[in-house]
Amino acid sequence: MKSNLLSRRDLEFLLFEWLRVDELIKHERFTEHSREGFAALLDLCEQLATGYFAPHNKKGDVEEPTFDGHVVTTVPEVKEAWDAFASADLIGMSMDQALGGSQLPRTMSIAALAWFCAANISTTGYLILTMANANLVAKHGSSDQIQTFVTPMISGRFSGTMALSETQAGSSLADIATRAEPQGDGTYRLFGSKMWISGAEHELTENIVHLVLARIPGGPPGTKGISLFIVPKYLVGVDGSVGERNDVSLAGLNHKMGQRGITNTVLNFGEGRYLPSDKPGAIGYLVGKRHDGITYMFDMMNEARLAVGMGAVALGYTGYLKSLEYARGRPQGRHMTVKDATTPQIAIIEHTDVKRMLLAQKAYVEGGMALALYCARLVDIQLGAESNDERDAARLLLDILTPIAKSWPSRWCLEANDLAIQVHGGYGYTKEYDVEQHYRDNRLNAIHEGTDGIQSLDLLGRKVVQRDGANLEALTRTISQSVTQAQAAGGELAVLASQLDSSWQRLVTVTAALFASGDIDVALANSVIYLEAFGHVVIAWMWLEQFLISEKATGEFYEGKRQAARYFFAYELPKTSPQLDLLENLDRTTLDMRTGWF
Repeated sequence: MKSNLLSRRDLEFLLFEWLRVDELIKHERFTEHSREGFAALLDLCEQLATGYFAPHNKKGDVEEPTFDGHVVTTVPEVKEAWDAFASADLIGMSMDQALGGSQLPRTMSIAALAWFCAANISTTGYLILTMANANLVAKHGSSDQIQTFVTPMISGRFSGTMALSETQAGSSLADIATRAEPQGDGTYRLFGSKMWISGAEHELTENIVHLVLARIPGGPPGTKGISLFIVPKYLVGVDGSVGERNDVSLAGLNHKMGQRGITNTVLNFGEGRYLPSDKPGAIGYLVGKRHDGITYMFDMMNEARLAVGMGAVALGYTGYLKSLEYARGRPQGRHMTVKDATTPQIAIIEHTDVKRMLLAQKAYVEGGMALALYCARLVDIQLGAESNDERDAARLLLDILTPIAKSWPSRWCLEANDLAIQVHGGYGYTKEYDVEQHYRDNRLNAIHEGTDGIQSLDLLGRKVVQRDGANLEALTRTISQSVTQAQAAGGELAVLASQLDSSWQRLVTVTAALFASGDIDVALANSVIYLEAFGHVVIAWMWLEQFLISEKATGEFYEGKRQAARYFFAYELPKTSPQLDLLENLDRTTLDMRTGWF
């Protein structure tokens, strides 16, 4: 029986036929792995996701975590799922073997995580945060910090979080106020409050490792004065034993429209609830150098952005598969030309508009999955590169694609969830079917790790222009290679390639025009429109790549690939034309709007 979480066949196509991830084993970093091992990993993750994560997805949504003033309680199945994942040694699956990890390619680990995101994104959130936390400390922490905190996270004894936002600052990290006062013993005492911190209080693990952004008094203003600290829920002894409670307290739980199974918290640091009152403050340990916290945290944020994008893809994907299954089995109505009411009803999948909705979902989720895995492949190239040129080329591409990999699935795989509800008809709007929860869960991804506005400013205001445009030039070269290959194939592929090339060259021209205006406010006024157009052209490129691999193959799977590509080029890519018109005209409508006119 086929899974309705993800398509194993599609994953195999993307991983092995397109990205040829098995070729990574030629790199020294990945030599101990094999294609058979990669397949076994997918088997294992599908089984664990189906057996331990999916069954309590609805239960965790209905029975949200509760806080009695002392202890947070989650449904017991969350702990069982955590333990199953940890027992399979999956927390450190892409981390260095020297740290106790399996050193798997990141492409495989993110494909593996997709199963869990599709099954239960709330429970998976605890794991994703822990893995990203461990990666950051492993890269920037001291050897003692790695031994004390990373090793227990990899084994599943400890979990991890990221504590950035504050009530008065929101996404504007330059305005955070949490302070860290240095002590004579090399530690710091933290005072302040953090908001919207996922996974920051529970009883799933022995300890919770918070990565906290804070200011050391006397440091420079803005982001240049922010440092990063490890602040554990419980202090850890030199022998690795968990000791007394640190002065980190839970002020309350936030209750969201989706992803309700993972705790979302308000944390207070140094309010004197724990530890002796004669020496207040939550004990923290500086990571790396003073005032370099934002630089370090961006490693975790960028990893989380790729994970959020994959989470959005996975939720869109499982909604698509469930609506497809429903459409195949739901009889209703007849073909438009059949007037005889005594003839049998047909399955709704036979209706053209239902086909349209299913085809749109397929184009969104399979295009999004391709982008997520492609970006993970770029991470692997950087990790396993045998030359600086190869590493730098991958870094240029990943830098410019990361805002797209986060934002595009958060917008368009959510649209897939919306269409999945509609395919279900009235049933789609009820809690008896999964698709309404998938929509609510996915809606949060538009704000996780930065809104579209933040991603668009990062793309247009930073990534496009930094290094004298080297990122954009690298992507232009890479897309041009695909276009050249497709044009050489001739026929339909050449037509699609020319369409993509025209759209991309127009985008590059418009990009230059935006900055040629000399008015940065005008250039950035419609950055979200730019982000949307950029994303759609990139996904068209993903579909051209898939068409190239599918061109001469036979069978329904490949026919479906080609048809989804045709759909995207016919229905979706043309949407960028009026967007580029608006950008090229340097439209000032939103910029010139005055607050009093609302």
